Amino acid sequence: MPIIQQQIVSMQVYLVGGAVRDKLLHRKVTERDWVVVGATPAQLLAEGYTQVGKDFPVFLHPQTQEEYALARTERKTGGGYTGFSCHATPDVTLEEDLLRRDLTINAMAESASGELIDPYNGQADLQQRLLRHVSLAFSEDPLRIFRVARFAARYAYLGFSVAEETMKLMQVMATSDDIRHLSAERVWQETRRALMEDNPEVYLSVLQQCGALKAWMPELEAVISDESITDSLQQAAASEHPLAVRWATVCWPLEKQPLEALQKRLKVPNQEADCAQLAARILPSLAEHIHHSEWLLDALNTCDVWRRPERLERLMPLFTVVYPEQGQHFNAVFTHALAAANQVDVKAIIAAGHKGPDIKQQLGQQRLKQIEQSITNHGVQKI
Repeated sequence: MPIIQQQIVSMQVYLVGGAVRDKLLHRKVTERDWVVVGATPAQLLAEGYTQVGKDFPVFLHPQTQEEYALARTERKTGGGYTGFSCHATPDVTLEEDLLRRDLTINAMAESASGELIDPYNGQADLQQRLLRHVSLAFSEDPLRIFRVARFAARYAYLGFSVAEETMKLMQVMATSDDIRHLSAERVWQETRRALMEDNPEVYLSVLQQCGALKAWMPELEAVISDESITDSLQQAAASEHPLAVRWATVCWPLEKQPLEALQKRLKVPNQEADCAQLAARILPSLAEHIHHSEWLLDALNTCDVWRRPERLERLMPLFTVVYPEQGQHFNAVFTHALAAANQVDVKAIIAAGHKGPDIKQQLGQQRLKQIEQSITNHGVQKI
């Protein structure tokens, strides 16, 4: 697709960032970002662009709706990750704009004629499979630690690693107050995206190596040192399981209070948080008690499967992820137990004259009998 460029005198448009990087890596380019040099907001608005956001001069193209940003520089003006001032005027050069970016592999541009502009040796780092910061300005935004870890997870299959000097800088940044002042939403956003990569375990490993895991997710430090957990996470990714399953794969070994603290700190969305909580309650005793009808009924009640069957549906993929040799069997036991228990008709219990709390008691007893019969009928054997 040819580069779209508005015919404004002295204005130059460049494709930048991820699109250039992924093109050089022969990866599919899913979105394109552009930098405009030598123009003013008024010029772009006159050409039909729509400005978005108030803090940065970013505009949407009138036809493609792709983002076009005026070349800008940023300067640290205060504490925290929000203390920046933005300078965007027609005299800001492309090289100055690229200098403020995080990694050299993200600080390349392509001109309208297809020329690669690479002032900070991003192409060389691509070839060496290195994630290296562009400048010391990297340290001004601690969210970049999580972003680098996410890129490490994304490109692990190509053999990428974090450059030694960048890792050292990240280790210093992880001890600062700024990292603790990041918004939970931004940290979770990076974590969510990283977990959906093909090698999400690399994200957690890089965060642990630089100290950011201790700053934001200390509860997971001991967990991810367990090779079986990282293997399970790899399996969840290989099986293309959804986010809730991948998050629960990491969290299920945690006790109730540490898990609650972790999920509250990160503001984990309800569906993912709920799946992790169920996994932490059920998985630790799953292998030992799977053939006990009382335990099965309690597990079904814990899931509130009678009213919210989708909770168990989200949970069950974890059985094969955490217990690859036994998981299919565990799934079969739960499936048969649930089907059997659902055969109990509460209307028949009421019609038989049971009232009040006695209805609930009878319902539980009959479901338990059905589950016991299911275990017998389907020849469930301990494995």
